[in-house]
This record gives sequence, structure tokens and C-alpha cells, in this order.
Amino acid sequence: MKPISIGKLRGLQQCTSPRGTFTCLALDHRQNLRKANPAFVDDAELSRFKVDVTAALAAESTAVLLDPEVSAAQAIAAGAIPGRTAFVVAVESTGYTGDATARRAQIIPGWSVEKAKRMGASMIKLLVYYHPDSPTAAETEAFTKNIAAECIRHDLGLMLEPLSYSLTDAKLTSDEKRYVVVETARRLTPIPGVDLLKAELPLDTADTDPEHLLAACAEVSAASVTPWILLSAAVSFESYQRQIIAACQAGASGIAVGRAVWQEAVTMPVEARAEFLRTIAKERLMRLNALCTALAKPVSDFYTADAPFDWYKMY
Repeated sequence: MKPISIGKLRGLQQCTSPRGTFTCLALDHRQNLRKANPAFVDDAELSRFKVDVTAALAAESTAVLLDPEVSAAQAIAAGAIPGRTAFVVAVESTGYTGDATARRAQIIPGWSVEKAKRMGASMIKLLVYYHPDSPTAAETEAFTKNIAAECIRHDLGLMLEPLSYSLTDAKLTSDEKRYVVVETARRLTPIPGVDLLKAELPLDTADTDPEHLLAACAEVSAASVTPWILLSAAVSFESYQRQIIAACQAGASGIAVGRAVWQEAVTMPVEARAEFLRTIAKERLMRLNALCTALAKPVSDFYTADAPFDWYKMY
């Protein structure tokens, strides 16, 4: 097993079930929600939506992922996150700089790992755009190493979310995406300070063949030196459910689920939204949580912490 610091281990424990599996409710979306609902151009409306979803669903999650711009402090202030549910906060700005075939992520201006630690986050989440053959690959690796080093300095867990992209105007084929996602896991998870990989499905989401899904997810497990969880990428709930079964059977430690659970609520009036979240979305999340609890690989299978009696003197 891989050694880990006490602070990072505690953060992972806070983010997981008693068995050590992840069911993370993802609500760090910003620009794509504003595009989906013009009312969300108003920060107050977008914040209200995120707090409403958090209040309705956080109790069925092991952790909630929020952004610092319109939802993290607001959800805490509203009492929307139960004490038993961990809190993960994003650090990257929405979108990317550079051109579409050489993308660069950046940190939210005025935000930092230190501030995330101070506000009580159990982990931070860093999204990067990565293609192993891109001219910006080395730059992205260096950027990730810098943030990971900050997480080591503050003894705070790091959830890394690399998003794949094409180096041409054409969309990645399923085979190309498999290569990019697997190779990304191989290159980025060994970076010191990276504790958890939030990974895309390593195939085109239209591929629903169970054997293809299982084999591709097994390649991610073999390539990653950290636990990994499957993001939902706005697919339907039914499709995501099938993906989760394959991913967890192949060695994933759970999920980070967003729109697959709550996407219909984005354009609903407030009253209808509340009813949808209380019933359909909650039932979906409970079903996914049960799958992860039953099938996912516990984080405790990956990490061990040394705790000599004088540890605090060296801490």
C-alpha cells in the first residue's frame, strides 16, 4: 500500500462511507449551468439552485463538491451540508485559456489551497485539461505538481480531474479517448500529493457494451497508482448506472455524480424543482450510493499511514 500523511488520510476518511467508498455529489458546475438556464447568469439564482440541490441531496452523499465563487460558503452558511457529509471545494477557474487543441487551466483569482484548508474542506478538486501528446502536456504536469505541492504543505487531500480533448477539430474516437484517459492516469497519478483521480469513462459514452466498459475501466485501474472515481459527464441516469457497475467491478472506488442525478432540475421552476429533488433525484442518488457501497474498491486498500508516538513533533 501507498504511504499517506495523517491529514490527507483523515480527509479521505471524511469523504468516504464507513466501508471506504465514494459517493460524491458534484455541484461545482458554473458556465454550463448558466448556458442551460439564462436565469443563472444572476449569481444569486445560480447560488440558490446549488444550495437547494445540496440541501436536498447531501445527506445521501459521502461528500459534496462545490465551487468557492457562488456555492461553497453559501451552502455552509445555509446549513445545507450535514455534519457527517464531507466538503470538497474546487480551485480551478471555469473554462480554459489557450486554443482548443492546447488547453490550459488556471486557478480562480483570489483563491488558494490555503484558503480551502482554512474554510474546512476535506479535499480540494483540481480540474486540468490534458492530452499526453499535446504541446502543453509538460506545462499541465508542472501546474499540477505545483498545486499538489501546496496540498502537501497544508496536508490537504487532492482530487485531480483531468479532462481529455482532441488535438484536431474532430472529436476523439472511442479508441483515442481510451488511450488518453488511461495514459493520463498513468502519467498524472504518480505526482506526489495527488490522492484521488476523478476520471472520465475511458470510452465514448455511446459505447454501452458491458465487456468493453469493464475492460477499459480495468485499464484505468491498472494505470492509476491512486484510487479513482467515475465522473458522470451529463449522461442519462440509466447510462451512468451501467457505467458505475462496470467501473466498480473493475476497481473504481466510487463516483462523483452531478447532472446524471439532478440535470432535469436545472430548468424547473423553484417549486417543481424542490419536489423533483426530494423524490426522483434523491431516489437516484440512493440507488447509486448502494451500488458504490456494494461494489466499489475501498480507499483503505490503497493507503496506510505511519503514526509513531512522536509524530506530532515532526508534523
